[in-house]
Amino acid sequence: MKKIFLYLLLSFVLTIQAQQRPKLVVGIVVDQMKMEYLYRFSEDFSTNGFIRLMNNGYTFHNMHYNYVPTYTAPGHASIYTGTTPSTHGIVGNDWFNKAIGKDMYCTEDKSVKTIGDGTEEEGAMSPKNLLSTTITDELRMATNFKGKVIGLSIKDRGAILPAGHFANWAFWYSKTGAFISSTFYGAALPNWVTEFNQDKRYMNYINKGWDLLKPIATYNESLADDNPYEGKLDKANAPVFPYDLSKIYKERGADVLRTTPFGNDILAELAMKAIEKEELGKDDITDFLTVSFSSTDYVGHTFGPRSMELQDTYLRLDQTLAQFLNYLDKTVGKDNYLLFLTADHAGAENPNYLKDNKYNVKNIPSKDIITALRKYSNETFGADLVLDYSNFNLFFNKEIIKQKGLELTKVKQSFKEFLMTQEQVKRVYTEEEILASSGDDYFLSFISKGYDPKQNGEIVILDKTGYMQYQATGTTHGSPNSYDTHVPLLFYGWQVPKGELHSKKYITQIAPTLSQMLKIPFTNGTEAEVLETLLEKK
Repeated sequence: MKKIFLYLLLSFVLTIQAQQRPKLVVGIVVDQMKMEYLYRFSEDFSTNGFIRLMNNGYTFHNMHYNYVPTYTAPGHASIYTGTTPSTHGIVGNDWFNKAIGKDMYCTEDKSVKTIGDGTEEEGAMSPKNLLSTTITDELRMATNFKGKVIGLSIKDRGAILPAGHFANWAFWYSKTGAFISSTFYGAALPNWVTEFNQDKRYMNYINKGWDLLKPIATYNESLADDNPYEGKLDKANAPVFPYDLSKIYKERGADVLRTTPFGNDILAELAMKAIEKEELGKDDITDFLTVSFSSTDYVGHTFGPRSMELQDTYLRLDQTLAQFLNYLDKTVGKDNYLLFLTADHAGAENPNYLKDNKYNVKNIPSKDIITALRKYSNETFGADLVLDYSNFNLFFNKEIIKQKGLELTKVKQSFKEFLMTQEQVKRVYTEEEILASSGDDYFLSFISKGYDPKQNGEIVILDKTGYMQYQATGTTHGSPNSYDTHVPLLFYGWQVPKGELHSKKYITQIAPTLSQMLKIPFTNGTEAEVLETLLEKK
């Protein structure tokens, strides 16, 4: 009888604990989304997408990244680990790693193979380079690996890093138009993913083409349809609506879908199918679905933040989000899921657009910087001492420096002085200065939080505000300036109070806040700073 009583008591306790968690957590990342888009496009949104989340959930208006570089892979890793690149190790999308002496990609893993209809390179991916646990990892362990975790994205890094080390699955988009995975997760794709791919749903969007969702007068928040600050989707024609995607498909294949709003649509279709077929949120053990909408980033890079193409992409994403929320209401239940929406970084204004409006800035192609560095090195030291320049990091060839009897410290100082003469450079920091950072230097604090001494360069460059190391059209990101760090954060659903906050908060607070809400351990690299307004009792 005593054993039976203890068993019943334990069952009761476990039931109570389960009820203290939502049935499903949904983490949404919108790639390259500025908080400002929620303001600029608000009058053109429906009431059922972004506006629904803001009106009925909790809005953090002043959410920022606190490190550089503000890129996709570090962003996703930081959201889900609750820490920065200096701890979780994802210091870029790809980077020169001085510890191994070669370039590497954030999720590359040559020990695994592609599963599904993708190339060998597309699927040789896993989270092995991520050095910290994620909130999804901690949920898996807290539920004794009974709670499911699935990561979805058009980009491999957008699916893999949020899903963490212990995910059941991560799926990403191949150049073939199919969603693929790797043998890190299993021997073969689940049947439902294979069936999804067999439908070739991407062709529905290709055949339809891309025209404006609403009358052209709606897009008065954007520049003219054809302007000098946007790049081209179709190299043979001006960047104007409508786009004949069938024509571009014949030239580029299914990969073209990435740089249209429809990459978001097909991902949402996959997300709903995953909820159905994997039975996410169907029992009292919490599951976690991560969804990263990547097409906003591809469109932003190509066309820029003031293009009609970008505005149309967000108006369509608003509709897609509304459909997804309605699906969650019907399948999981309005009070049974916890959802948050944020971005992995924001994005800069096109510097030529700013310059034409009398702001004295410009774009500096990276190849010009590398050329100038090598020229200076040869003229000053009689040799090319530049091993690599990427992600604002300068690496020196220490073997040549040693052979020529040079002192590395003096070489660094010489290059530092040269770089400070360059038009676009604001500050230059050596690795010694970065590692000795006290936090008093605002910009240096960003660099130190993104710096791993085993992987990063001997010198890190900070450009002046408004300058951009990129091509003349479109936009990019990566700096510590607010136009790259300021992103939305919306919480909605299970036990989320209605409200808003305008004081400054940091992206690394999301994961530890989720830990507190779900009553599970913190991720192992976090400083455990939380968003207290979400934890206050109603």
